Amino acid sequence: MKRRTLGGTGLEVSELGFGASPLGAVYGAFAERDGIDAVHTALDLDICFFDVSPYYGATLAETVLGKALRGVDRSAYVLATKVGRYGDDDFDFGAERVERSVHESLRRLRTDHLDLVQCHDIEFGDLDLIVEETIPALRAMQAAGLVRAVGVTGYPLDALEYVTTRIPADTVMSYCQYTVQDRRLAQYARRFARGGTAVINASPLAMGALTERGPAAWHPAPAAVLERCAAAAALCRARGTDIARIALQFAVTTGGFTSTVFGTSSAQKVRDTVAWLNRPMDEDLLHAVEECLAPVRDQGWTNGRPENQHPERRP
Repeated sequence: MKRRTLGGTGLEVSELGFGASPLGAVYGAFAERDGIDAVHTALDLDICFFDVSPYYGATLAETVLGKALRGVDRSAYVLATKVGRYGDDDFDFGAERVERSVHESLRRLRTDHLDLVQCHDIEFGDLDLIVEETIPALRAMQAAGLVRAVGVTGYPLDALEYVTTRIPADTVMSYCQYTVQDRRLAQYARRFARGGTAVINASPLAMGALTERGPAAWHPAPAAVLERCAAAAALCRARGTDIARIALQFAVTTGGFTSTVFGTSSAQKVRDTVAWLNRPMDEDLLHAVEECLAPVRDQGWTNGRPENQHPERRP
């Protein structure tokens, strides 16, 4: 497994990161033992970057991940979590809550420091508050040795750019925007890099849309996008291949991001995913999938911030 330096942080992360949201039952029920086995399998296969949040499963994901990492040499993995989002409609980016959140995560994750703490889904908060209060609060915790790096996450790329052009951030993470269907994150990646900010790509399978199983009922993508993704999955199936293989290979090998985070609570899916990365891309099939998805290329959805809070329109 290739490793890359996470911007200027000095942290070395695997090109494939383990997204722990499924350990919070975000994508359906799972057996805790299976989730722990998935984490251990990831470690065995040289995945060293783990990303989680207190929001996933109302702290369940952090709790299970903490159990899974118990007894593992702390230097063997890079641990990232988030602050600011705690429920579907529960956001608090204030300095006091952020500080308390970090200490709560430290306890659940059974560690004395967090390698990366990210402001979670910033588009749902006041972007100026993120700049003026949230990130400075995390930098103070960094100075105290509790946090090694500070980042921001979200879906709207303009919101991420708005914040990172006003205050330094070590990382940005966005999801579903560098996939075989939607590649808009690549348009911003160079701009983030010029500011010294490392880019982490999440959800290369588009939150289940680019899988055999297909998306959950809550998936926010437009119907036309999901229909085309289903057609692409059928095309791959007819050729004896899982669309997840093509989608994962594409995202990891062509994006040039520091790490690409995928989520699972299955040890077998971890093994399959790592095995896919070690196989050559079927370029003919990739081209066919791209043609199938061409009518919905780079189509996403509106997420979070009301129009009057658009960064370019802020007073």
